[in-house]
Amino acid sequence: MISDLVLARTPNVAITLPTIQAFGNGCLMNVNIVMRRHTLSPGDFQALQLSVYPHMITGVSGGRLPDNLLRFGVRFADGAKATTVGQRFDPARIPRDPPPAPRLSWLLGGVSMRSGDEDAGVATMGLWLWPSPPRETFELAVEWPAGGIELSISLLDGAAVAAAAERSVAYWPDSAQGE
Repeated sequence: MISDLVLARTPNVAITLPTIQAFGNGCLMNVNIVMRRHTLSPGDFQALQLSVYPHMITGVSGGRLPDNLLRFGVRFADGAKATTVGQRFDPARIPRDPPPAPRLSWLLGGVSMRSGDEDAGVATMGLWLWPSPPRETFELAVEWPAGGIELSISLLDGAAVAAAAERSVAYWPDSAQGE
């Protein structure tokens, strides 16, 4: 499912949602975070690039969130919501049962750099939303004070995601359906 949505833009940062991949049990929102040096010092540009990675940020628990924490959230028509704030991966604590729904999780991707007339970097990340969103329009929010991004909310078509999920093909057939 193609989205090609610009979620937020400043003189130094653009955050886009080029595609949403729908699956039977959730959807993957592919996010591009494009940063350019433009008005930033080399040190500030490097700090901005490093702050794309949530595991590099400290001081997230309780109180005010750090300005360099890039955060996303969803809110459904019924008021249910989930954010990426406060997530820490601990392989020793992988839950056996599904977490309370909904859940929005980071899937860390890669970074590429471009040099030339304008130093720029692109971070490609994934946001895994579980379970699939309801058929109503829902909100995707992004906020990143260090990147100059104030709270920005975009509306997404839950019906289109649900329709794409119905057309999805399971990677591994359920053993009850035969193999």
